[in-house]
Amino acid sequence: MAIDMSMPVLVVDDYKTMLRIISNLLKQLGFENVEEASDGTEALDKMKKGSYGLVISDWNMEPMTGYELLLKVRADDTLKRTPFIMVTAESKTENVIAAKKAGVNNYIVKPFNAATLKQKITAVLGDF
Repeated sequence: MAIDMSMPVLVVDDYKTMLRIISNLLKQLGFENVEEASDGTEALDKMKKGSYGLVISDWNMEPMTGYELLLKVRADDTLKRTPFIMVTAESKTENVIAAKKAGVNNYIVKPFNAATLKQKITAVLGDF
């Protein structure tokens, strides 16, 4: 089944440049509806108000990290099925394991390009 390229995608990162980079990559890949949040708290707020087909979140943020956001999303009955991809500059094994245990759908280590992002999204949502 083809994925809906107009579904809302939420990008979460406290670094504005990274938000812009990921948003632009998503648009290059054909996603039409990309929204941004600057930390986990803002992201959770947006997720409770609207529905997202995918969340791509940075790990290291203040005051709420991407990992804490993932835990809150997975604990919420209305949000827990939302596909979630974690982005981080660190490829520590314990972080990957913790994220997997918390229910992350996929993991991307910075830096990455459009091809890598497409591969990770395809693994989670299917081909597009």
